[in-house]
Amino acid sequence: MTTKLKKYFNKELKFLFIIVFYSFFCVILIKSKMKKIVIFASGSGTNAENIALHFSKGSLAEVACVFSNNENAKVLERAKKHNIPYEVFSKEDFSGDKVLQKLKNIQPDLIVLAGFLLKFPQNIIQSFPDKIINIHPALLPKYGGKGMYGMNVHRAVIENNEEETGITIHFVNENYDEGNIIFQKNVPLSTNETPESVAAKVHKLEQRYFPEIIEKLINQELLPKTN
Repeated sequence: MTTKLKKYFNKELKFLFIIVFYSFFCVILIKSKMKKIVIFASGSGTNAENIALHFSKGSLAEVACVFSNNENAKVLERAKKHNIPYEVFSKEDFSGDKVLQKLKNIQPDLIVLAGFLLKFPQNIIQSFPDKIINIHPALLPKYGGKGMYGMNVHRAVIENNEEETGITIHFVNENYDEGNIIFQKNVPLSTNETPESVAAKVHKLEQRYFPEIIEKLINQELLPKTN
């Protein structure tokens, strides 16, 4: 190889190194500015996956970790599929300091409950004020409270001949489904609904609006309504 050719290749290698280094720096810079979302889920995780996919398309935020109290929950498979870190914990971990410490290490900008069945402990609520939100499959204050989740809610809606149902996104406080409401969306019901058909209608609302509301909260475009 001639001296001239060596100089040419050295120049090209230096240029390539600069490009690679600059690209790496840009990725690190973007990641450092991204908001962090932590998701708590106990079941299938369709909403969790939908949220993760929504934010994977931009640079605003990312799902930093998925927490679950159920080691067999399908949400963990979804987290693995999208290379999202996850934590499995016991009730003792949750009521004690173990989960709280892990959250403090992550320092999430928002904690999202997406089909999570345990009552949130006071120590976590106090450590992350106005940073914990939940989605409920009904129009609160109707059909809220202990034991009112999933198909239990939809059956109650049918039994009471409701003409509409919907979703409620709200902040989490020390009581089930009593935190300040952030957003609600209704859907009409027909006279021949089943719990399964109601669940399908509600799920469509969850998939459409939950990521959108999370994004607005992260951008500080929404404030809670006064109950």
